[in-house]
Amino acid sequence: MSRRLALAAWAASLALLVSPAQADVTLSTSTAPDGGISVRLGGLMGVETASLATLSETRLRRLGTPYTGRSGDDPRIMSNEELDRLRRPRGDAEWQCLTEALYFEARGEPIEGQYAVAEVILNRVDSANYPDTVCGVVHEGTGRRFACQFTYTCDGRPEEMTDERALHRLGHIARIMLDGAPRDLTGNATHYHADWVNPRWARVYPRTAEYGVHIFYRQQY
Repeated sequence: MSRRLALAAWAASLALLVSPAQADVTLSTSTAPDGGISVRLGGLMGVETASLATLSETRLRRLGTPYTGRSGDDPRIMSNEELDRLRRPRGDAEWQCLTEALYFEARGEPIEGQYAVAEVILNRVDSANYPDTVCGVVHEGTGRRFACQFTYTCDGRPEEMTDERALHRLGHIARIMLDGAPRDLTGNATHYHADWVNPRWARVYPRTAEYGVHIFYRQQY
């Protein structure tokens, strides 16, 4: 895909961004026995207006941030060798939280799968259902068994990042995604799970993508 097409796809994905509240209304009004089409459309438009109002200035600015990466078919997807040649990545606390999550959740995945996990985290940041910071999303429920959102934060194991090469590569992926790269690999996914488990929500939310051992889903409500 050309750079121009990639940006067009990114813009289209922003236009199609739907909040969990909208999806819930779509499901409920479609089965209403006495709701005409005008009533249903009016309800949907009202929910859309309300959901946009919940987006903070920070979230709106993040959604509109252009990506200024390398040129090429997909400037995000570099080989491990290309990532290794880059200077050591740096960033703030948000970058550190995203890098850590990618390290413990996806360092053994193919590079597209690593980007996909980053997409899920950033999609949650932009969702009204979750905290509006990367660190808040990653550490939601940390330390509480069966309440954490990312397994590594409550598995009781020390969080030591000893693989320097993987840390270097994932730090760059985190940097690229935080700098506004398009999120078009997972179809606005907010959930994922390994292919050897079957959580209840996987039977409800639509499946949107699969990379490596991870299957991705978009939250419906």
